[in-house]
Amino acid sequence: MSDQPVRAQPHSEFEKVLSGSSTQVAAFDTHDKSALEKFQHFLHSSPAAVPLIVLVLSLIIFGLLLGGKFFSAFSLTLILQQVAIVGIVGAAQSLVILTAGIDLSVGAIMVLSSVVMGQFTFRYGLPAELSILCGLAVGAFCGFINGVLVSRMRLPPFIVTLGMWQIVLATNFLYSANETIRAQDIAQQAPILQFFGANLRIGNAVFTYGVIAMVLLVALLWYVLNRTAWGRHLYAVGDDPDAAELAGVNVKRMLTTVYTLSGLICAFAGWALIGRIGSVSPTAGQFANIESITAVVIGGLSLFGGRGSIMGMIFGALIVGVFSLGLRLIGTDPQWTYLLIGVLIILAVAIDQWIRKVAG
Repeated sequence: MSDQPVRAQPHSEFEKVLSGSSTQVAAFDTHDKSALEKFQHFLHSSPAAVPLIVLVLSLIIFGLLLGGKFFSAFSLTLILQQVAIVGIVGAAQSLVILTAGIDLSVGAIMVLSSVVMGQFTFRYGLPAELSILCGLAVGAFCGFINGVLVSRMRLPPFIVTLGMWQIVLATNFLYSANETIRAQDIAQQAPILQFFGANLRIGNAVFTYGVIAMVLLVALLWYVLNRTAWGRHLYAVGDDPDAAELAGVNVKRMLTTVYTLSGLICAFAGWALIGRIGSVSPTAGQFANIESITAVVIGGLSLFGGRGSIMGMIFGALIVGVFSLGLRLIGTDPQWTYLLIGVLIILAVAIDQWIRKVAG
């Protein structure tokens, strides 16, 4: 029998590693995911999936209730016409929310820009094309101010844009003297202001140039957000600005650029708004800020930033359009639309929280 002392065998993998008697590497838990967990991870990687599913289900339900009356080419393209302005403003709102911010001034900037385009043309006699450029510049400037206050002064986006909303709204009414420029006058002297109201007919389908502009804008922003370094930097800033800064992203410049671009897009929406309603009215689009946030939230973009797809925003806007038209054709009280949209907003936020908690 050997006289050498017997060494106690380690009783755990951790002790084996410390004692050097094992070369095994600790392994992470690799249990198979349940179907629910797989679905959660799918939703996390495809944030536009939830609003797309809701949109398809909405179309099916109203299609069954209304039949061909709802699924006609005219009705479906009418939904697109109704959400064109919200879709354009929602694109601007999406960029801001992806940075974990929010812009309450989008609607006011849109209306002020449209008023500038109209007043510069009819009050000062400038060429309509130049007036449009001035309106776009005003929108971009308002967004730039928002961006500087948020990025340089480090003020909360909610407070900054709430204040800007009040300032721009007051400026709009003071400058325009609450004067509406009639559609007939615009059609005679500056028809280019109504350009996005013109339509293109394909059979019974009616597409306005505003709808086409919305689709092209969203397609362009989708490409930029998903295929360029600028888009990756934007998502990084929204997910974790400190980590993005350490990775070499100029967070302040990114935020300023995003808010400026948001203001420019809102000004573009102001031009499209003139085409949609035909006239230049300082009271038009008063709820565009709320409608854009609604489209973004229902569209699956996280209010915490860094996650979501601009395609989801379009699906969210279309969901609102489908409910509005469908319930109107059924003949229900319009208040039911607001009730159901409110339920969808709460469910969308709850689903976002669920996805972030489990699939992070």
